[in-house]
Amino acid sequence: MHDNHCRYTLRVEPIILDKFGFIAKYKGRSKNKELEQMMIKRIKDFEKENGEITVKMIYEAINK
Repeated sequence: MHDNHCRYTLRVEPIILDKFGFIAKYKGRSKNKELEQMMIKRIKDFEKENGEITVKMIYEAINK
């Protein structure tokens, strides 16, 4: 079975990961889902302030 999810390794201090896990559990989410929700909010906030991030912009930034 194939999924369309990217994998990303995160290096972080253990206490930060533990506290983050506490917050995720408090909200009834896995750490992964909590991080995903934070990322979505950050993207929305950024785009509200700076305009939509387009696929073209992403491609151009990656290929600089």
